[in-house]
Amino acid sequence: MSSSTREAPSPWEAQRSFDELGRPLRDLTFCVVDLETTGGSAAGGSMITEIGAVKVRGGEVLGEFQTLVDPRGEIPPFIAVLTGITNGMVAGAPPIESALPAFLEFAAGCVLVAHNAPFDVGFLKHFAEQQQRPWPRFEVLDTARLARRVITRDDAPNCKLSSLAALFGATTTPNHRALSDARATVDVLHGLMERLGGLGVHTLEELQTFSARVSTAQRKKRHLAEGLPHAPGVYLFRDDRSRVLYVGTSQDLRTRVRSYFTASETRSRMGEMVGLAATVTGIECATPLEAQVRELRLIAEHEPRYNRRSRNSRKVHFVKLTRETWPRLSLVTRVLDDDADYLGPFGSRRAADKALAALHDTFPVRQCSGRLPRRPSRSACVLAEMGRCLSPCDGSVDEQTYAAMVRRLSDTLLRRPDEVVESINRRMEALASDDRFEEAGVHRDRLAAFVRAASRTQRLSALSGCPELVACRREDDGRWAVHVVRRGRLAAAGVIPTGADAHQYVAELRASAETVAPAPGPVPAATAEESEKILRWLESPGVRLVDVEGEWVCPVAGATRHLAVHDAVAESRRTLVPFEDRRDLAPVHRPAR
Repeated sequence: MSSSTREAPSPWEAQRSFDELGRPLRDLTFCVVDLETTGGSAAGGSMITEIGAVKVRGGEVLGEFQTLVDPRGEIPPFIAVLTGITNGMVAGAPPIESALPAFLEFAAGCVLVAHNAPFDVGFLKHFAEQQQRPWPRFEVLDTARLARRVITRDDAPNCKLSSLAALFGATTTPNHRALSDARATVDVLHGLMERLGGLGVHTLEELQTFSARVSTAQRKKRHLAEGLPHAPGVYLFRDDRSRVLYVGTSQDLRTRVRSYFTASETRSRMGEMVGLAATVTGIECATPLEAQVRELRLIAEHEPRYNRRSRNSRKVHFVKLTRETWPRLSLVTRVLDDDADYLGPFGSRRAADKALAALHDTFPVRQCSGRLPRRPSRSACVLAEMGRCLSPCDGSVDEQTYAAMVRRLSDTLLRRPDEVVESINRRMEALASDDRFEEAGVHRDRLAAFVRAASRTQRLSALSGCPELVACRREDDGRWAVHVVRRGRLAAAGVIPTGADAHQYVAELRASAETVAPAPGPVPAATAEESEKILRWLESPGVRLVDVEGEWVCPVAGATRHLAVHDAVAESRRTLVPFEDRRDLAPVHRPAR
């Protein structure tokens, strides 16, 4: 058994969450591995007979690893003929319990490479699991898969290792021995990298996501990314008339935009957008949260044709409990300063209708439109005859009784949803006991829509009710990111410079923050999407509150405590009944024959 000195883990290992930063291929260490086995399936009882590996970086070989492995059984004759490994050769060789840990130590910190990687990596992972040994989080490249995207039939008849080795003039001829095949795979890897380098593929991320579907026209436009910084922010694709085509965000503007012209972007819609793009503008942001918020605002402002997400963020619905002598529930599209109670916002009219139905199922509030005088003299409607309305229209209820019911309804909207939850749960149980499962499902969906809306309303109202909130968090580079939030809107963002006075920096950031005027409703100063992004950041690990003006609280008995049940139901429906909602299926167009 032979091996080289163990390599120190790449400094990029500590930054795996920053996938978009792009790791140059020349700076990475690759461990190219090949196995010889007694058969094609580890799960079926096949064993490893040899492990060979070569460690390379920047075109230089750093070390090699080779060992025979005792399979604890007879090697099939045809395998012995194919590989040249006989029973006598493996007699006395280390078992897999010794060989695997040695290989994993050799490969530590590397990108794992193999030709037909699922086979080799599958065997290694199988025996690691069998030994109850944790599998390292290797990133894996498959040269066979990559070759199928790069090599044409004019280059080679197929993508077998022997054919590719001949194509790229490998210094070692593959011969079904592990180390020889690994050496040949190194030459194939370098040959593929050389070809792809001419197409603008220079990072591991671009190599992993390369697709031949990226057109030559797209690649020719990669110069549009050259002026952008390696910094977090927002980017805007514009056409030749300066119209915004697409808005996106990234932790590294230059690397992300460059991917649209090289290898990573394969969506046909994005290919069309890149074809129309004439310029790309980058806006640097202090923090990722600021970039996400700016993206939302720019999409709302420009409504780019190639942005599907967030384009209709302001087209929302609310359920409103009116303020009048005989209040009622109605659907509205905006919040007024009328002291009414609002539930929402809802992203669709359909969801709002479901929540409204859940409330009407529980509270017999009137459903007729228009205002009623203090002493109405109308006739009762059908809902009153069915017992689903207290019927103030014909004087069947007095103001005090009706007002008491409205107060319970208001409390349900703003603080405690239990009355709706318990009422609909009882109804679902009764329907299910009568085998009326479809009707029970209708009520389940209504309840889920209401609970989600009530939770959203309570969380957004709590944040938007704070005149100012200042919070900070230590980021991965050790510096502190600071955000000033006013009435649910991001008013300022910054990162405290190294060595600066933190208190002074925060005071200056607050002084320069955007002025946000008070307004009515759950999300008065920002879109619901923006406020929810801010909430997710505020609720993330490590965030510290610097100062809060006002009260940032949510009701203890609020709707959020009921969300887990409905989220679990939704997830089970999605996974167990994947075709229940046909709208989730993308159409496939086939040419006419």
